[in-house]
Amino acid sequence: MFTGIIEEIGEIVNIEREKTNIHIDVKSTLTKDLKIDQSVAHSGVCLTVVSVNNEDNTYRVTAIDETLQKTNLGKMEVGGKLNLERGAQLNARLDGHIVQGHVDQTATCINAEELDGSWTYRFEYDSKQQNVTIEKGSITINGVSLTVVDSDINAFSVAIIPYTYEHTTFKHLAKGDTVNLEFDVIGKYVKRLLEVKENS
Repeated sequence: MFTGIIEEIGEIVNIEREKTNIHIDVKSTLTKDLKIDQSVAHSGVCLTVVSVNNEDNTYRVTAIDETLQKTNLGKMEVGGKLNLERGAQLNARLDGHIVQGHVDQTATCINAEELDGSWTYRFEYDSKQQNVTIEKGSITINGVSLTVVDSDINAFSVAIIPYTYEHTTFKHLAKGDTVNLEFDVIGKYVKRLLEVKENS
C-alpha cells in the first residue's frame, strides 16, 4: 500500500527488453535503502525490486506485458523521470490517501496552465471503463495523491501547488502527455457494490 506522497524523482538509466517484458534500471538516492523483493511505486505502478547496485545508486525492476498495456511505462525512454514512493509504514501518518499501486487506466493531459504561482492540469480518459471522479474526491496521477477540482464523465482537473510541482514529475508534464490513473479505491468498491445490486 502507498499514500501518493512522492519521496523522490528517479531517472531511467537503462531499458532492456526480454520477450514481452522490459527491465528498467532506475537511478535514485533511495537505492541504498532498498532491498530485493521490496515494492516501490514508479509513477503509480507498483513494481518489485529485483536487483540493487549501490555502487552507482541504481536498482532494477521488471514490468510485464499486462503492466505495459495498462500504464505509460511502455512509452518511457532512457532519461525519463519517475515519481518514486516506497510502501507505506503502518505506524506513519496517512498524509495522502490509500493508494494500491494498481493503475486502472491511462489518461491524456489536454491542458496545462500556470496561474500566477500554481498550476492547473486537465486530463481526459476513456469513459468506457466506467471509472469515475467526483469533485473534491481523491485521484492518483502518476503516483501523486491529488484532489479533483472539477469532474466530467471522461475528464477532470487538478490544481498543483509549488511544492508538488517542484518535487514531482509534474514540472516535466505537458499537453499531450500520457499519465497513469488510479481511481479512489473506496469509490471503486461503491461502484462494484451498486453493480452487484443492479444485477441481483
